[in-house]
Amino acid sequence: MSLGILNSSIVHPREVFTRAVGERSAQVIIAHNHPSGDPHPSEDDITVTKRLAKAGEILGIELLDHIIVTQSGFTSFREKSLM
Repeated sequence: MSLGILNSSIVHPREVFTRAVGERSAQVIIAHNHPSGDPHPSEDDITVTKRLAKAGEILGIELLDHIIVTQSGFTSFREKSLM
């Protein structure tokens, strides 16, 4: 888990996968919110997703999806073919 500021958050694969490794997970789904209400992924969101997917490959933990949640809806990277 990561707690960010108004318009950004530091996401490091080490923190994202710590619990998954400890639980011997084979797959994970990650999610974060966009307080702005815009569910569209930013370039940073896409870059971080690719980085996490690559880290997951190295660890043998598949990243199934990355979901952005807002009050009005959500965006699935898998559904949008962004991963």
